[in-house]
Amino acid sequence: MSTETTRSAGTQVPEQAVPARELTQADIDRQIAREREAYEKSLAGGAAPSHHPRRDYAPYRSSVLRHPAQPPVAIDTRLDPEAVELSSPAFGETDVTELDSDLTRQHQGEPLGERITVTGRLSDRQGRPVRGQLIELWQANASGRYAHQRDQHPAPLDPNFTGVGRVLTGDDGSYRFTTIKPGAYPWRNHTNAWRPAHIHFSLFGTAFTQRLVTQMYFPGDPLFRYDPILQSVTDEAARNRLVAAYDHDLSRPEWSLGYRWDIVLDGPAATWIEEGR
Repeated sequence: MSTETTRSAGTQVPEQAVPARELTQADIDRQIAREREAYEKSLAGGAAPSHHPRRDYAPYRSSVLRHPAQPPVAIDTRLDPEAVELSSPAFGETDVTELDSDLTRQHQGEPLGERITVTGRLSDRQGRPVRGQLIELWQANASGRYAHQRDQHPAPLDPNFTGVGRVLTGDDGSYRFTTIKPGAYPWRNHTNAWRPAHIHFSLFGTAFTQRLVTQMYFPGDPLFRYDPILQSVTDEAARNRLVAAYDHDLSRPEWSLGYRWDIVLDGPAATWIEEGR
């Protein structure tokens, strides 16, 4: 899970073990290059492609400090009846409304920024649609700021944009959001660290214990090469699957630009998930 994701959830982990000299972007670039070189060397030696990053990926400093050191503990609900609450449904179809998927209509005024439509399809490894699944998203506003008290960097808040939405996938696995293209923003991984524009996606499955979280990026962003979170996905093909495609046929005249981003849950074409497998 990324630093800004934790910040938006209100559980930011305090900085620890700060080095005597603050790392610069050049330092991080060299670390990224070494990690990439090691990965390419392993591929050349016959290793299988790795579509998910290590949790101790060194350039992503806070992940190194706080990633789990032990594997997850399985809970047998037959032995612990109270644990059944973890797999109980927590939403109903009637609870998700049309306004939830249109982040530009959730307040009295129009939000500032470039209006976009994001649509795609949720499928399994065989390409079969995953129907009726709750997809949530959260994001920064057009200025690169989250509507959260822990986000205090000096960019303006937008009173007409909260940056949170949700939708249920259709029978064909499709989803659609109308929102504002988020801006880049600084984070404190190292000196002059900036995150590319992105949108967080949460996939709930049929229970909270199945929840998966990932991020969608926008094509051609010059910050890609500098971002250790994105670059932690060392396999280029897997990294490219996190970038949406501009689709002019999805753009609406005088209203919004269209982006298509499909999400694959597993298999060789799976979309990267923040917590890995």
